Amino acid sequence: MSAYLGKLKCKIAGSVIAAALVLPAGIATAQNNPSSQEILNALKPKAPLTRGLTLAPADQAKKAETDKFVDTLRNRPTRSLSTDERQQIAAVAETRPRIDLEIRFDYNSANIAQNAIPDMNNLGKALSDPALKGSTFVLAGHTDAAGGEEYNQDLSNRRADSVKRYLTEKFGLAPQNLVTAGYGKSRLKNKNNPAAPENRRVEVVNMAEK
Repeated sequence: MSAYLGKLKCKIAGSVIAAALVLPAGIATAQNNPSSQEILNALKPKAPLTRGLTLAPADQAKKAETDKFVDTLRNRPTRSLSTDERQQIAAVAETRPRIDLEIRFDYNSANIAQNAIPDMNNLGKALSDPALKGSTFVLAGHTDAAGGEEYNQDLSNRRADSVKRYLTEKFGLAPQNLVTAGYGKSRLKNKNNPAAPENRRVEVVNMAEK
């Protein structure tokens, strides 16, 4: 009897350990897909703390320069952007409303993955909301670290273009309000795992400043 109980305890202990190993992995891989309302809230321009106050001349000049730069991006093909312009877009984006949706793509492809279609539809609904009317959005494509620099740069360009095409065709968004930029593997989201699928994504940034 004691031998049987010993084996039973070992079996139960093994089951508990197996469950402990499986559960965290399942939780870690679960993706919290934002709703269209959550995307909308993230992309709404925030009211400046200095509302009602006059900007200093230097700040006014900087704002005018930034607004002019954003305006020059409209109707620009993705591949026409220089490295400096892509870096400038990233710098401006740091101060603007944005969200990283982790839109998934097929491996080594610019095709939007089927499991990303609900996310794309949520994005389309959010960008179509009247609260964002008149805004210019940047769709920044990213890849994982597999492959060379040139290949990944081209792939990220095509992925950003795929998202833009989906939004214009399915939701009728004005193409001049959607700026696409590719960053290849230069801005990995998961640097600890360069090949992780979450690195194959598109960031969405509202460049408007109201």
